[in-house]
Amino acid sequence: MATTPERWVQGSNPYNWADDAQDPRRALARPVGEKETLANYLKHYRITLELKCEGLDAAQMARRSVPPSTMSLLGLVRHMAQVENHWFERVLKQQPDVRQIYDTPEDNDGDFNGAVADPAVVDEAWSTWRDRVASADAWLDALPEEDLGTTVPRRGEQVAVRDVLVHMIEEYARHLGHADLLRESIDGRVGQ
Repeated sequence: MATTPERWVQGSNPYNWADDAQDPRRALARPVGEKETLANYLKHYRITLELKCEGLDAAQMARRSVPPSTMSLLGLVRHMAQVENHWFERVLKQQPDVRQIYDTPEDNDGDFNGAVADPAVVDEAWSTWRDRVASADAWLDALPEEDLGTTVPRRGEQVAVRDVLVHMIEEYARHLGHADLLRESIDGRVGQ
């Protein structure tokens, strides 16, 4: 098993990459109300995805997990951009004509299959993900808290805004578990 380099063991918690006071997620503490709580959990997990990928080059970002899996940290960034796009643009904003970002009818795993060790691909993935996150945040910021129960059609059913937000939190949480293992296999870095 890889050991954690000494330079990563800082602060009061030996599993954190930075001192607790410098953790960018601390600013999200103590939300007020349901909307702010859901938004803060979502932001927390988005920041964690960035932390998990911090300091890696294109080859490390594209490194696949265990064959035959196509999963990589770069693939996860691309996948989450696509998830943000689907749930916020296509479902919540009711813009069904917004195209999928990476998947096509010929390759419905394009987010992972196209995650190759090319700095331009990495830059594009982060740019797309950040753009989709900014669009989602702008929409959510403008949503009145009392509208969390509003429903929108999806695949012949109605889905509440709050359910979509909880699903987004779940989606990030699930994939950050994958990111933990991927990052540890690259350089032994764990925690945070």
